[in-house]
Amino acid sequence: MKIGLFFGTFNPIHMGHMIIGNYMAEYSDLDEVWFVVTPHNPLKKKNSLLADLHRYRMVEEATEDFSKLKPSNIEFGLPQPNYTVNTLAYLQEKYPEEEFCLIMGEDNLQSLHKWKNFEVLLENYSLYVYPRMFSEKQANFVNYKGKYKLIDAPIVEISSTFIRKAIKQKKDIRPMLPERVWKYIDQMNFYK
Repeated sequence: MKIGLFFGTFNPIHMGHMIIGNYMAEYSDLDEVWFVVTPHNPLKKKNSLLADLHRYRMVEEATEDFSKLKPSNIEFGLPQPNYTVNTLAYLQEKYPEEEFCLIMGEDNLQSLHKWKNFEVLLENYSLYVYPRMFSEKQANFVNYKGKYKLIDAPIVEISSTFIRKAIKQKKDIRPMLPERVWKYIDQMNFYK
């Protein structure tokens, strides 16, 4: 089976994540997309994150009705901060029969050279890259010698930061979140 790994802090998961994940599952050669909840992205500050289990629970809620979309807490048991290359090595060992691919935004491809052992990723894994809105200058990302596919997924400019700020400002952002995720956030009084 060919599995796309969509890494993120998902703080919270929103409709932009769901649209991209579902598009990859339905319109590429991937059999499944795993939403890998990252306990701590080494390139981001941790102080604004909800607890790992709450973020994982929201991903579970969001993906429950979609057979090709799966939540994954695989990084929770790995040393922190974790690096994608280590997670992939662990997954390859745990599931040797599966083929894992990375799903990332065009912006991540542009900054891939900052990732730990990025050459290993380029040599050993297919990258499925979705478009992001940029100025012309930014859109010219480095052409790595590795294998990557530009996927013509819809451009959705919703960010988790925007969602958190909107909730704090008491804005009604329910259309931007899966219904079950909104209910969980509201019930738990998160981001207020």
